[in-house]
Amino acid sequence: MLSNLDKVLYPDAGFTKAQVIDYYQQIAPAMLPHIASRPVTIKRYPDGVSGEFFFQKNAPARRPDWVPTARIASPGSARSRDSIEYILGGDLPTLIWAANLAALELHAPMWRYPAVGKPDLLVFDLDPGPPATVVECCEVALMLRPLLAERQLRPAAKTSGSKGLQLYAAVSGMTSEATSELAKDLAERLAARHPELVVSRMAKALRPGKVLIDWSQNNAAKTTVAPYSLRAGSAPTVSTPVSWDEVAACRRPADLVFTADDVVGRVGESGDLFAATLAPGSERPLSAR
Repeated sequence: MLSNLDKVLYPDAGFTKAQVIDYYQQIAPAMLPHIASRPVTIKRYPDGVSGEFFFQKNAPARRPDWVPTARIASPGSARSRDSIEYILGGDLPTLIWAANLAALELHAPMWRYPAVGKPDLLVFDLDPGPPATVVECCEVALMLRPLLAERQLRPAAKTSGSKGLQLYAAVSGMTSEATSELAKDLAERLAARHPELVVSRMAKALRPGKVLIDWSQNNAAKTTVAPYSLRAGSAPTVSTPVSWDEVAACRRPADLVFTADDVVGRVGESGDLFAATLAPGSERPLSAR
């Protein structure tokens, strides 16, 4: 049962839980194929974005029977757990149930259950170090695109919904170790060619005014914000797929800021700009029960 629908979760925007749920219901046809059968980590804001939050990997003990889950080994877990009972993404009732828990953000790995550590996606997380912005991230994305094309990969771009930009490309027959090595190699190559703009190492001292190409998100244990997920900022911004024309045309950060209402309209007009990242048949949810 849905509850507290009039609760304001984004105070600066007056955006309520009812509007969060409505957004996820409207965007579900585009979003669900991207999270189908992926173990989802939810980021919950029970008191809204101005209150405390927590990441939840383990599925709540009190949950409906129809919420799909899978128990997955988690060596090295921060809580010393041998395994975690994850929620599996992919169906509308589970998405709405999570939204009703004030799970504003959904994060997912690059692989789908049960193919643990066998990714169907390669990701580059482009993170700007101030005063650099998403504008510089777009410059780096345009440098990465031909390097991926040389490997017969078709990257698609999305905003992080916060400060940066992310590139995904569909892959097959690779391990997470292999995608990590490929992403690291390309990141280091660009950092060597363009040291004034690009860094491939996390050290904070290296990052002001530059774009970090975070290749480590390909690690099987890591997650990245899902396509079409809300972000918990002052406004209900969304991690939004964007066209390469939009990436090339970006001249100011506001050019690539999209809210929930914007994104619903964009998908209605242009469809899923992230469809190229879906391997044929991979979007179908699997039974884990």
